[in-house]
Amino acid sequence: MQVIRNGNVLIDGQLKKVDVLFDEKEILDIREKIECDCPEVDASGCVVLPGFVDVHVHLREPGFTKKETIRTGTKAAAHGGFTSIFCMPNVIPYPDNVKTMEDYLKLIEEQSVVHTHPYACITKSEASKEVVDMKAISKLGIHWYSDDGVGVASEKIMKEAMECARENQAMIVAHTEDMAYRKPKACVHESEITAAKGWLGIPSACESAQLIRDLKLVEETKSTYHACHISAKESVEALRQAKKKGLNVSGEVTVHHLLLEDKDVQGPNWKMNPPLRSHKDRMALIEGLEDGSLDFIANDHAPHTEEEKSRPMEVCPFGIVSLETCFPLLYTQFVKKEKRWTLAQLVSWMSTKPAIRFGLDKVGKIQKGYSSDFVIINLEEEYTIDSNDFESMGKNTPFNGWDVFGKVKQTIVSGNTVWKG
Repeated sequence: MQVIRNGNVLIDGQLKKVDVLFDEKEILDIREKIECDCPEVDASGCVVLPGFVDVHVHLREPGFTKKETIRTGTKAAAHGGFTSIFCMPNVIPYPDNVKTMEDYLKLIEEQSVVHTHPYACITKSEASKEVVDMKAISKLGIHWYSDDGVGVASEKIMKEAMECARENQAMIVAHTEDMAYRKPKACVHESEITAAKGWLGIPSACESAQLIRDLKLVEETKSTYHACHISAKESVEALRQAKKKGLNVSGEVTVHHLLLEDKDVQGPNWKMNPPLRSHKDRMALIEGLEDGSLDFIANDHAPHTEEEKSRPMEVCPFGIVSLETCFPLLYTQFVKKEKRWTLAQLVSWMSTKPAIRFGLDKVGKIQKGYSSDFVIINLEEEYTIDSNDFESMGKNTPFNGWDVFGKVKQTIVSGNTVWKG
């Protein structure tokens, strides 16, 4: 057993000066003063929050270990305060069958330093041709299916996948992208701002058209559906209307889409898919998160090598790293500076709500009987983001050099410290 002392603990949306007693399984007690002859975690000057949950992370292993490994990616998660993550299936070999998934689960168990839940593919090899055997894969405890990196091109196949997911109490987690809207070498949002820089743009309909298609299929199949990295105002509105109909749908938004716009794009470290869109889109995302049209925040952590990101804008890969900068960026901008959000709101969007939506039992709150997963943060400590300090192998971030508040001091997973500053 251990006890956290001297910290301000977030409980039921309020910071309270209490002690927290825990072991490797769960939180055992929460009181103003706990008498315990056991090791102490000193949280003086800090807040104690439930560990963050990220449902959208690219760990790159197996297949792309020059970009990231399970070990480095989960250490990056711990550095950012994340204690539970979901890793995307666009690795090689694709986790699209029982044998490959069993091997993948074993690799994760050996290498991960946080709770790591893998997605299985929706279709074999993410090719939009054949739905995977969800009945067999679900017996391994996998309840989340995604072809992230590409959209499911076939409406017929997506409908079949939704029906299979419904029958197996699983969730479809969709990257919506209709390639009919995207020209080769398109790399940014389609706007006058990006066109003036000579870049070919990707219209918002590339995302929203397939999302609207999927939401109609959800209504037909009565399935459970989650939309990845929403970026366009049309997509926010589509989800808003779907929820009004009572559909079992949700959507996430990333830190970079909440903070940056097309006018901010300077080069490859600002290139991600979906792209940074207009000011109106960004405002719609913020308002959609606040009114519940969007449900929570995810990262789409996407590491690449320095060589890959040094290629010309049109041919370098999409994606940025973000696990280690998410909380301080959002806390600094929306809680400390704008005072638009409370700390409790931000933590709910980064921990409680994703845990509930993705069925993580007793995760996302500091409460007796809940998992002993914590992050200890000094909210008043200001520092400059330096990608050289990242645990991730990827250094591809547009936020290098930004001054932020909210430094993660310690991350505890299942009662064990996995990262300490």
